[in-house]
Amino acid sequence: MTTKMIASTEAQNNFGRILDDVVQNDARYIIKRRHASQAILLSLSDFEALLAASENTRQEFGQLVREQTPHYDLGRELE
Repeated sequence: MTTKMIASTEAQNNFGRILDDVVQNDARYIIKRRHASQAILLSLSDFEALLAASENTRQEFGQLVREQTPHYDLGRELE
């Protein structure tokens, strides 16, 4: 199982190929828009397994998502 990063425009233009990759090869895609991770495309079986997973596994998945999420400190003074 591989996780790949892809721009949203590329995902739009190649959706059929990407969907085939997800279904046939168990790939996962993190879709970026404006240089920030916005969504994850994963197979239905991966999603079902995630829903059935233990709380610990859910926390690990949540950490993966948080690592890909941009953080902003608006109003913070620059040093």
